[in-house]
Amino acid sequence: MDYISAVFSFLGGYILPYILILSLLVFIHEMGHYLAGRWSGIRILAFSVGFGPELVGYTDSHGTRWKISAIPLGGYVRFFGDADAASRPDGSMAEELTEEERAQTLNGAKLWKRAVTVAAGPLANFLLAIVIFAGMFATMGKPVSDPVVADIKAGSAAEAAGIARGDVLVALDGRTIETFDDVVRYITMRPEIPVEVTVRRDGQEMDFDLVPKRAITTDRFGNEMEVGQIGIITDQQAGNFRIVQLSPLEAVWEGVRQTGHIVTGTFDYLGNMIVGRMNADQLGGPVRVVQASGEMATLGVIALLNLAAVLSVSLGLLNLFPVPVLDGGHLVLYAIEAVRGRPMGQGAQEIAFRIGMAMILSLMVFATWNDISRLIG
Repeated sequence: MDYISAVFSFLGGYILPYILILSLLVFIHEMGHYLAGRWSGIRILAFSVGFGPELVGYTDSHGTRWKISAIPLGGYVRFFGDADAASRPDGSMAEELTEEERAQTLNGAKLWKRAVTVAAGPLANFLLAIVIFAGMFATMGKPVSDPVVADIKAGSAAEAAGIARGDVLVALDGRTIETFDDVVRYITMRPEIPVEVTVRRDGQEMDFDLVPKRAITTDRFGNEMEVGQIGIITDQQAGNFRIVQLSPLEAVWEGVRQTGHIVTGTFDYLGNMIVGRMNADQLGGPVRVVQASGEMATLGVIALLNLAAVLSVSLGLLNLFPVPVLDGGHLVLYAIEAVRGRPMGQGAQEIAFRIGMAMILSLMVFATWNDISRLIG
């Protein structure tokens, strides 16, 4: 009985939140492709949330099969003339089509229509994140604390550089700082990277050069993350913690800014990983997303929505990577076509798609291995 209860608890506490979040993100992503495709006059054969065998579905008046499939690891829109769910063109079918029918395929549409249709998926994910963040800012306001130093950790980079209690941080590497969160966000992604810190002390601005130390932080669920730290601390009194109420327009702007922070943070991490400043073991796969979904679900709807927004941006960015099979890979092929004046040959495209599929599978295996290593470690 305890075993059965544990199974149901796992399904309800982890698997269900994961399926709900991923299904939402996939639906929005594919809806971007669908709407842009319909607007471009491209015929759509299937809209699927999930891969594999169909669980439930129906065919609408336009001939599109809407369905939920068995494997909740993504989804796809299949256009008329596609050989598969990755929108690889079916060369043999194209030879049998009339000019009118060919214009209704993704590969036969005008170049700009194809580009818009492909780019609309990631764009929809960015818009979803902006809407979620804007909704939270509009209803709950924006938590703010001033970048004032209340205390300094002994032996920290800040102490060694000469930063003192009461200093107000005004810039990092010349970038203006408005809140303490700006400081944390910037420093976190720069372990062992020199940073110029500008502070205001007694009405005068002073510059300090320091190097954030590499540190391992642990969240409330025991998950470890490698970050940069300089050792400054703020508190309620010094930072003047408060909630700023925002107008709808201000909330939307903050939603855009928050989405932008995630994008720049992702590129910062990838850049640090490539040059060896950060470990690649922080890349997570499906297992990590399941775990995070369950953890956020215990904190309530707001935390779960915040996770959905972050994952939506990540999904949009991932799909824009210039890898064949992904949306970004299609856009690269379209760019090559625009320069050459004609598309790449069928054989070359086939090779590119196979290489892209191998890269994606390798990344999934690596990320899943990280997930499993983290769990058993």
